[in-house]
Amino acid sequence: MQPSEIVPRDRLIVALDLPGVGAAEAMIARLGDSVTFYKIGYQLAYAGGLPLVRQLADRGKKVFIDLKLHDIGNTVARGVESIAGLGATFLTVHAYPQTMKAAVEARSGSGLKILAVTVLTSYDDGDLHAAGYRLGVSDLVEARAQQAQVLGVDGLVCSPEEAAHLRKVVGHQLNLVTPGIRPAGAAAGDQKRIMTPTRAIAAGADYLVVGRPVMEAADPREAAEAIQAEIEQALG
Repeated sequence: MQPSEIVPRDRLIVALDLPGVGAAEAMIARLGDSVTFYKIGYQLAYAGGLPLVRQLADRGKKVFIDLKLHDIGNTVARGVESIAGLGATFLTVHAYPQTMKAAVEARSGSGLKILAVTVLTSYDDGDLHAAGYRLGVSDLVEARAQQAQVLGVDGLVCSPEEAAHLRKVVGHQLNLVTPGIRPAGAAAGDQKRIMTPTRAIAAGADYLVVGRPVMEAADPREAAEAIQAEIEQALG
């Protein structure tokens, strides 16, 4: 989807990083129409949260399943086929060529879009070197982005500080989804590559993933609305 075609309020993706379905349903009710797009990751998915995907989709919400699949091609393909039937909008896989190729082929004919995770936003150059990579964050992100584009992936998950460079690398063919978003004054937590919503939009990000600044706010709806307003202002 081209950036101009994205509904502004759909650009905020709130991460339901909560311990159970009951807590997630309560948060969804509190947020109401302030949020149209939710992310379900490991914590909630493994606590019985996957049925929420269909429930949210049936209510007109969009869902990003963040499971970062990575395995042999056949296993990835079978997983993607199962997830495609849930009604989700996005699914993440790690940006390894065989994994991306299997996921893209398996989602064919469905509305599911595949996002490739380039380098986790909690990693820096030292972390990559410790893991045995010879490339630093910037070079590895660019290499994986180019592979993703060739393989037909729909978008990339990258840190906001990489968005501007990646926009030059992939143009507007791929959507850029950025975690590590922190409104001004919010704590960084365990993220090492972070940015405010305004700066991320200016850098070329299409979707902003926000978790703790909304989940842990005294008034989650007010926090979400403030981020929505900041996104609107940045786009205008």
